[in-house]
Amino acid sequence: MTRPQGKTLVLHAADNIAVALANLEIGTETAQGVAIVRRVPRGHKFATRAIAAGEAVMKFGQIIGFAKDGIAPGDWVHEHNCGMGGKDGSLIHDYAFAEGAVPVEMLAANQRATFEGYKRANGDVGTRNYVGILTSVNCSATVAKFMAEAINTSGLLDDYPEIDGIVPFVHGTGCAMDTHGEGYQILRRTQWGYTSNPNLGAALLVGLGCEAFQIDRMKEAYNLKETDTFQTMTIQEIGGTRKMIDWGVERIKEMLPVAAKARRETVDASHLTLALQCGGSDGYSGITANPALGVAADTLVKHGGTAILSETPEVYGAEHMLTRRAVNRAVGEKLIERIKWWEDYTSRNGGEMNNNPSPGNKLGGLTTILEKSLGATAKGGSTPLTAVYDYAEKVTEKGFVFMDTPGFDPVSATGQVAGGANILAFTTGRGSAYGCKPVPSMKLATNSDMYARMSEDMDINCGDIVEGVSIEAKGQEIFDLMLKVASGEQTKSEALGYGDNEFVPWQVGAVM
Repeated sequence: MTRPQGKTLVLHAADNIAVALANLEIGTETAQGVAIVRRVPRGHKFATRAIAAGEAVMKFGQIIGFAKDGIAPGDWVHEHNCGMGGKDGSLIHDYAFAEGAVPVEMLAANQRATFEGYKRANGDVGTRNYVGILTSVNCSATVAKFMAEAINTSGLLDDYPEIDGIVPFVHGTGCAMDTHGEGYQILRRTQWGYTSNPNLGAALLVGLGCEAFQIDRMKEAYNLKETDTFQTMTIQEIGGTRKMIDWGVERIKEMLPVAAKARRETVDASHLTLALQCGGSDGYSGITANPALGVAADTLVKHGGTAILSETPEVYGAEHMLTRRAVNRAVGEKLIERIKWWEDYTSRNGGEMNNNPSPGNKLGGLTTILEKSLGATAKGGSTPLTAVYDYAEKVTEKGFVFMDTPGFDPVSATGQVAGGANILAFTTGRGSAYGCKPVPSMKLATNSDMYARMSEDMDINCGDIVEGVSIEAKGQEIFDLMLKVASGEQTKSEALGYGDNEFVPWQVGAVM
């Protein structure tokens, strides 16, 4: 990225657009030697030279779309004059599988950063210590909420300072589904993943009894045994709602002293698995917060940790940047297989991949999914792509990995947490309000104006990158905060109480 030139910014020498860092009125003379001919809002783009009809519009040195008609120098470039190109919204990329993967210079174990975490019996490390109540079906959501409310309001937790709270993870599915279908498999992986997430010190799994998603089948599939930190029950088996709530409250009371035995210990950063998220993106996202988070992700990888990039519809059009970094062809081809699945999925449902940028994204300056994706992939830094995972699949590889998820933030993050993420970083330009129990979520503002308006929700302002702070320095600031949060420091979303309603498993397949 070149340094800002007054009120404008050119990101790459090959670009034929520049980004406005302030509202540019008609007649404004820019550092690129052109005068603005149509008002350009802050965060949006203008042409730095004439762009012919059908010619590629370039940003980040990459294609973000094609001119619908001729675009004059100084004209505002947005969806009125810039489109995806082909009628099917696709681009042909050279994937160059595994040709650009550069080995990481890993730090020795005695040089790694450390944090204070909760060691679990299986070797995983938690950054929080919650007791979770999972539900097999929507029909058991109410009893789960009542159980959690009874404990959280009773004062019992005052005696257990090592317990962060009781969280009901309720959802709207679990029945009227094919028990051999993709949606069922996804829900089963998600439930098991949350049950085994290192940020839970204990868990209940409660159901109705007659639903499609049978608890006993899940226990059999994953060889789960009931212990003093994992118990299951259904409303029909116990004898009704009130008995079920009473049962759950008593089980949690028994679990509390067991879960509270956990104590924070010094461990190295290789035990961190970072979920990378962005939401409410704007024209600054790919310039400030996302590349800074990419630096933090690279740093974590060098310390032996793991960073999970997701939101497949939001890497669409930039996937060739990731396939080059794949450690081998098979990893790169698995990513492309998921891209093809999404093209088919959206087509079958009467949509197209360019539907992804939301009205808020477009108001913030993003024009096409290609532009949004190029900025979004910056969260993944620059280290080799070591693995590609299905939604909610357990992440076992270290380093930079990808998980196939929708772009809808709560659904995407739910898959990452099920995969084992124990901390999350969320960049936003419009100002997404989000939290993610049982995983702490750090909110990174892409621009200083939004940060000033929503400072009670934002943990770090990355907008000062366009004011002279280096991306590398901001990435280090994010990494330093990550260690503090992993050690117990509350994020803004935690202080506000977010996270009870953000468990949203991906629903795929027919509802019958």
